[in-house]
Amino acid sequence: MPNSQKPQSTLSDLEPLIEDLAEEVHIRWMETRLNQGWTHGPKRDDDTKQHPSLIPYLDLSEDEKDLDRETARQTIQSIIDRGYNIVPARP
Repeated sequence: MPNSQKPQSTLSDLEPLIEDLAEEVHIRWMETRLNQGWTHGPKRDDDTKQHPSLIPYLDLSEDEKDLDRETARQTIQSIIDRGYNIVPARP
């Protein structure tokens, strides 16, 4: 149950964290694909294990970044829904 003494986190309060987590989501996805033998290619090809998104997060299109941001938002919202309050370790 949330601590009623402290203000509850909201997604809008956590946009910097969402962006950091979105990048981490992409990094982890890339690591998994690379470990499976995937390489960067001009288009997704499951037979040759090539994918155009095997690039640094900063180089992704905004649409692709939005997919990772949505994963981060859903994860953070699940944490908040379970009664946790996310606050920075230091101001």
